Amino acid sequence: MYGIGVMIVGSLYVMAGALVIGVPLGILCAIFLAFFGSRRVAKIAKSGVQLLAGIPSVVYGFFGLVVLVPFIRENLGGTGQSILCASLVLGIMILPTIITLSESALKAVPEAYYEGALALGADHERTVMRVMLPAAVSGVLASIILAIGRAIGETMAVIMIAGNQVQMPDAITDGIRTMTANIVLEMGYAADLHRGALIGTACVLFVFILIINFAFAALKKRSKNG
Repeated sequence: MYGIGVMIVGSLYVMAGALVIGVPLGILCAIFLAFFGSRRVAKIAKSGVQLLAGIPSVVYGFFGLVVLVPFIRENLGGTGQSILCASLVLGIMILPTIITLSESALKAVPEAYYEGALALGADHERTVMRVMLPAAVSGVLASIILAIGRAIGETMAVIMIAGNQVQMPDAITDGIRTMTANIVLEMGYAADLHRGALIGTACVLFVFILIINFAFAALKKRSKNG
């Protein structure tokens, strides 16, 4: 199977893998910083998060190429440049966005919610997970939307560690080519119909991001009504 379908599947696989890794870890880190960590620990952790946000994409890609690719190749087989490697690196890259925005959303929840839950007999952990987190779901969803945009639009790191094979993957250790990587790799020498096909790929990517945003907006509206 050839054409843009392979690259759409590759982009979706990498995005889904990054979200599976980054979203739970990012939300749990935000909860810890907002409600469980001491001021000193939170200050140190926030500095680390800000550092992660400032690291260039090429450095993430180099880390994946030097550390993760050999590890995957030696322990799981394949070339190492794969969906798994790209998902791991992108999962780390989206952490600062999710942690920062989710923490801000959690801290914006009125203190009265917390005090009311405690007054009704709930302990600290139950109050945080059953009251504060659901109340901040709007901000958490916003952080996930931005993380999706970062994951599906990332190019440099993915080019270095995804393998860039135009093939339908059978396992997470197979290499793939994403839509963004295809545009960057081929735009330099493309002409006429080839260039038009790459512009069409960019349009498809834009439509995918729009669909994802509309889907999350509908989910956000439904959660408010519920």
